[in-house]
Amino acid sequence: MERIEAELFTDGGHDAVVRLPGRRFPGILVQGDSLHILRSDAAEVVEACERGDLDEARGSAGLLRANLDALLARYEAALGEYEIPRPY
Repeated sequence: MERIEAELFTDGGHDAVVRLPGRRFPGILVQGDSLHILRSDAAEVVEACERGDLDEARGSAGLLRANLDALLARYEAALGEYEIPRPY
């Protein structure tokens, strides 16, 4: 394990916006339990598609997109607060 200093742009919650040394743009640090939830949400979409249940797939995909939208909004808000251009 290596210890480093990183720049923290948001509170240190479960989806902190941080910039690691040597990186031009910050990223999102997603905690393991939150990552597992996102993966489970994606798995629900795949499983519903495999069953041909498009209504359930659409609902699950909507929840997954909402969670990803929230992460993206937090990221973009942090960039805006510090006047960092978006990398996309």
